[in-house]
Amino acid sequence: MIVNQWLPNAHYGDAMGDNARRVRELLRQLGHSSDVYAVHIEPELTGDVLPFNHSTARSGDMTIFHYGVYSPMTTAFKSLPGRRVLQYHNVTPAAFFAGWDADLFDIATRGREELPGLIDHVDVALGDSEFNRRELDALGFARTGVLPVAVDTSRVTAPVRVPALEALLDDGVMNFLFVGRIVPNKAIEDHLKLAAFYTRYVGRDGRFLFVGRCDLVPQYYSALRGLMNRLRLRSDRVIFTDVVPDQELAIYYQHADVYISLSEHEGFCVPLVEAMAADVPVLAYAEAAVPETLGGAGVQFAKKNLELEAELLDELAFNDGLRDQVIAGQRRRLEDFSEARLRHELGALIGSLS
Repeated sequence: MIVNQWLPNAHYGDAMGDNARRVRELLRQLGHSSDVYAVHIEPELTGDVLPFNHSTARSGDMTIFHYGVYSPMTTAFKSLPGRRVLQYHNVTPAAFFAGWDADLFDIATRGREELPGLIDHVDVALGDSEFNRRELDALGFARTGVLPVAVDTSRVTAPVRVPALEALLDDGVMNFLFVGRIVPNKAIEDHLKLAAFYTRYVGRDGRFLFVGRCDLVPQYYSALRGLMNRLRLRSDRVIFTDVVPDQELAIYYQHADVYISLSEHEGFCVPLVEAMAADVPVLAYAEAAVPETLGGAGVQFAKKNLELEAELLDELAFNDGLRDQVIAGQRRRLEDFSEARLRHELGALIGSLS
């Protein structure tokens, strides 16, 4: 069977694109022919991802459409021959971009407006989390389910060496890590406030690392730099790396003492799985899909409170007994994202639509 996947934007290091390419490999392992097609393809992925206007893009016996943004793929998907599967990765609510970026506000608004138009044009609509599936169900999709993100954890657990970076991170200072785009829904300003509170009132030294693309919402990033100055945070203790190669990403995870998520909106949150795979204790605000992705693992809190967060962060950093307990729980949760389980679920999906 030919099982193609459509992806609006193929960006290097983007969770949706990484998922599609990983699913492609699993489909091939199951004996199917499979390719990924995108409207916009970054140079690093040329040849690996095929253009949307390629002659074979519409020839699939089944097409999986990864939806997370407004694109011309939506209209074309409605009239495809063969089975049509919607994989919903969530659309960040436009309100998060209000006052920061008018174009992103418009794209997010249109993304949510056009989603209901697919209700009568899919054989099944899948969320990559129960949080996303419930949204599809509420919109009126008749047949819904969950197919988790295919996370390739080997990229953060691989034995790699980057001596200069390792020397920077191994200087005796605790490393507190965040991985992801620097965008408003991630609430990076709350990380900065936590950094200031932790260093001033808990009295510990810590390095807060933000690994991810910084230029998506320039005004927001500029405001964060201004907040750093107002909070008098040291530039060697709060570091924005921008996008890094996979080797460096692995080093950041492997040298992190705690992973922090204070995000206000997540449809799944791949870095939580990566942190668990790298045995980094997770401290997370339990909002949107975060509790589901962690599945009871990590240390979660339901209401933001700087004093509580700082105390929990300190315990995770220095209480070895707690760290061991948390890591053991995360390892158990990680089994639910195994390659074998996802391969089985993909096979069951295809079988149900054959």
